[in-house]
Amino acid sequence: MSLSGSAMTRNIQSENYGTTMNRHEIHQSQRAKLTRLFSVIYNGNSFYQNKFSGISFDALNDSLNILPFTTRRELEQDQLNHPPYGTNLSYPVDSYCRLHQTSGSSGRPLRWLDTEASWDWWKDLWQTIFSAAGVTKSDRLAFPFSFGPFVGFWGAFDAAAKLGFFVVPAGGMATTARLRMIIENKITVICCTPTYALRMIEVAGEENIDIANSSVKSFIVAGEPGGHIPEIRSKIESAWNARLFDHSGMTEIGPLGFECKDNPADMHLIESDCIAECIDPSTLQNVADGQAGELVITNLGRLGSPVIRYRTGDQVRLDRSQCKCGRHFVRMLGGINGRIDDMFIVRGNNVFPSAVEAVIRRFPEVIEFGVEYHQSDSLAKIKIKLEADKSNVSGDNLAGKVAHAIQETLSFKPEIEIVPANSLPRFEMKANRFKKVVIKTI
Repeated sequence: MSLSGSAMTRNIQSENYGTTMNRHEIHQSQRAKLTRLFSVIYNGNSFYQNKFSGISFDALNDSLNILPFTTRRELEQDQLNHPPYGTNLSYPVDSYCRLHQTSGSSGRPLRWLDTEASWDWWKDLWQTIFSAAGVTKSDRLAFPFSFGPFVGFWGAFDAAAKLGFFVVPAGGMATTARLRMIIENKITVICCTPTYALRMIEVAGEENIDIANSSVKSFIVAGEPGGHIPEIRSKIESAWNARLFDHSGMTEIGPLGFECKDNPADMHLIESDCIAECIDPSTLQNVADGQAGELVITNLGRLGSPVIRYRTGDQVRLDRSQCKCGRHFVRMLGGINGRIDDMFIVRGNNVFPSAVEAVIRRFPEVIEFGVEYHQSDSLAKIKIKLEADKSNVSGDNLAGKVAHAIQETLSFKPEIEIVPANSLPRFEMKANRFKKVVIKTI
């Protein structure tokens, strides 16, 4: 299939934003797009040609279980073996117009190329996300992120411009300047990480900038767990007097997760453009809806650089019943629980960093924090550094309260250290507050 041929198909990507598709129609759409995807990769994608060699697969009828999973490590190795872009390309390199790469937070950064048609697919998905959040042409959108090679909100920015929204790029400036830009330009929607929404609250308090009475009415947050942590959501929404919408996506899979207006507890996946599975990461077998497992994604519209049965590393619980909003798109109950690789074990308990953060965020006295997970051959312990608002509480009292809350909630007692003001790092993109320290004993 030629590149122009794939471009001609992109208009079917986001039909009706999924609001009227029932489960049968979603399945039919998925299979039609899967058939088209396989016709493309069998013609030109050597990565999947080699991976699926010898496998007989009918894209219209066969179960995906016939096919092996795709992993990040596999893609990293492919790019090492075939630098710089690897072999997961369905067209010649000169057919591609965009380069992005992963943040590198979980290993070696992956480079990812998109054709014009694939990037249009990415923008179409953002049209769905904006629509679900109630964004219209009367809104003004600000994007306070770095606009570097990390894909971040690039797709959102391009989609907003394509839709004719008033868009303000807000990279490359101090937080105070960004806040004043938001106020002066009467911004109504901000797209950023949850961490940076909290950072702007902190700076607004220091600079006496009134954000609660600004024009901002909503946030679309992504890039890290946080939007679905109730304590973080509550702090952002109350300080800004605005509604928060969570979003999830990955450089490899695209911007596929969104929160609807009617059900802030969960997050939809745009199933018209992906197939979602949930597996037990130990047995690699599918788990029933409602059970926790690892999210596996096959994206269906990114023909130039697709992923098929991609293990995301995210722990989720899926529900395919109809949502309050009327959509039949599958939902991730409570959003993404956390990264399976980030989970640690303390006193026999499996703990996600997001669970620790949820407890710490109960305390408005905490300005910033960092966590160290110390693991030895015989013992695991947690040390937490807290930067406190000392005008509100004494450090010793706060340390005791946080330690007690974590013990009551997560069944282990951490070591707490109160650190001086402004001694912990601040983040604009993905925050990195958790550090694993492995102690070898002889």
